[in-house]
Amino acid sequence: MAETFYEVTYIIKPDLDEESKATLIKHYDEILGADGAEVVDSKDWSKRRLAYEISNYREGIYHIVNVKADNSKAIDEFDRLSKIDTSVLRSMIVKRDDKN
Repeated sequence: MAETFYEVTYIIKPDLDEESKATLIKHYDEILGADGAEVVDSKDWSKRRLAYEISNYREGIYHIVNVKADNSKAIDEFDRLSKIDTSVLRSMIVKRDDKN
């Protein structure tokens, strides 16, 4: 089966301390790295003003992860967990056609 490339973007609460943020990112990178998926890169984009208020926050820390996987098992698990995590304001998963 051919590998599929995904771009995962999630917005982290801006009031998390650096240690908690690093732990959260590591946790989600491990989830995405599970079940045969490979995390190509994982990086903070920046703290940005949100277009609209989410859970009383006007800013959020955007984090972007590029992943390649044979199946969507790890992606589905990330999606499920990020929706119930109160430290993640929003997430978006995009299937990419290219390898970048």
